[in-house]
This record gives sequence, C-alpha cells and structure tokens, in this order.
Amino acid sequence: MDSGLVYFVAYILLFSGACIGLGFWHICMRRDRPPVEFKLLRGPGETLRRGLAKSDENLMLHVGGWALLPLVVFGASGWIGKQVEAWAQAWVILSVIVLLFAIALLYSIRGVVRGILQYRSNWLGYMGERFVGEKLTPLEREGYRVYHDIPAAAGDRKFNLDHVVVGPTGLWLVETKTRRKGRARPGFKDSEVTFDGIQLIWPWGEDRKYLKQADDRARWLSEEVKRLTGIDIAARPILALPGWWVNERKLGSVRVLNPINIPSAIRGRGQRVLGDDQIDLIARQLEDRCRDVED
Repeated sequence: MDSGLVYFVAYILLFSGACIGLGFWHICMRRDRPPVEFKLLRGPGETLRRGLAKSDENLMLHVGGWALLPLVVFGASGWIGKQVEAWAQAWVILSVIVLLFAIALLYSIRGVVRGILQYRSNWLGYMGERFVGEKLTPLEREGYRVYHDIPAAAGDRKFNLDHVVVGPTGLWLVETKTRRKGRARPGFKDSEVTFDGIQLIWPWGEDRKYLKQADDRARWLSEEVKRLTGIDIAARPILALPGWWVNERKLGSVRVLNPINIPSAIRGRGQRVLGDDQIDLIARQLEDRCRDVED
C-alpha cells in the first residue's frame, strides 16, 4: 500500500478516535450535577453573546476543514496515481481532483470570511448593548427595574427587546443600534447624526428603519404588559446610538439619544406614573422572560 495513503488513513483514524473520546468524556461529565439549577437573568446583548460563541464554532469548523483539504488531496492523488497506468488518464483524474480542491478551498475561504464579518458585526452590537446597559444601571438605585435582551415573539417572528426599564416615571423600551463611522458627505460631520422628528440623517444618508423598529417593539411591549398584568400603559421608545453625537432637532414618537443622556430622559421631571405595586407586577413578568441563562 502507498505510504501516503497509509499516513492519510492513520490521520483520519486518529482524528476520529479523538473526537469519539471527547464525545464520551463530555457525556460522562454531564452526569455530574451542579448544586443548584442555575437560571440567571440575561445580561445586555445576551443574544449577541451567543451569536459570538456560535461564530467561534463555525470559524473553527471552516478552518479545520480548510486544513484537512490538502491532506485529502495528497492522499487521494497518491493513491489514484498508483492505480492508473495510462498517464493520459492519470492527468485527467488529477486535474479533476485539483479542480475539486480549488472549489472546496474557495468555499472554505468564503465561509471563513463570512464568519469573520458576522463575528465583527456581533461583537460591535454586543459591546454597544453592554455600554448602554452600564449607563442604565444607576437607575436601579432610584427604584427602577432594568432588564436586558428580553425574548419576544409576534406570530412566527422572534426578536428581542434590547433593554426595558420600568419605574416610577413609566415603562421604557430602549433599542440599541451601534454603527461604525464611515466617510461623511460634504457638509456633514462623520461623528454626528441628526433626528428631524421623522428620519435619521447620517453622515452618509437617511433612514427610518431603526425608528420604526423601536416604535413597533414599544407597541408590542405595551400590548404584552396589558395582556399579562392588565396594566394599560404605553411603553415609550428610545433609540440609543452609542458613540454618536445626537442632534435632536425635533422630538418625535421615538426619542433618539446618546446613551449617556438616557437616564435623565427617563427620569424626566419626576412625575410619577406607576405605583410600587404596579412596578413589581410588571417586573415579575419581565424577569420570568429573562431568567433563562444556563451557560
């Protein structure tokens, strides 16, 4: 038997054996029970944190497949070269192998690049939500309850509420959008976004989708709170833009703020809207949805 094929088969057997061994070890470890069934509250960006972990797994899978491809081609080409007597046939077969190798390699590179881009996007969003979460924390010392990354669903569509604050001044939905800064148009500052009451004016263009998303999710939250508690209160939406200087030229149905300014906006003039019993009732429902972190 060709030595190249022997090495290749030995590598596959060792790799498979290691995977099987790790699988059995994992099963054995799962038999040990922790002293308590941990179900922690979600932190800021919990969904994105899980996305980052998934991106790590996918990236390692693609990189591992990429590293294995040359070994597959080496073993296959060596074995085929020994089996084929006619050089013309050998070259045809080897050409097909090289072509398949190139296709597989390009696919692996594409997967790695997409994984890296997804990782960068998730990382930026995760850090943005963490930043906003930190700015909301001081409100907890003033009688407010703050929850993050609340799972939600409307029909078949699943989504999450980035941050929800409930306290004396009412119910607030904070949607975080963290965007990188790019090249600005002439006459625009690359670090400033303007809200004219209708749309966001970025240095590179205008859009309304983030405003609509915040408004829709606040409306969903209001309906859900009323369904679960009977308390009829309109959740007030805030769009948080970490790292941006926000110029609110005109107020709209959605407040657009730098996270640093969100606590003062929530406090407002201190006019009490909810009583302590109402705050506790709403908070219990929100906490039930958020207490699902086990890893």
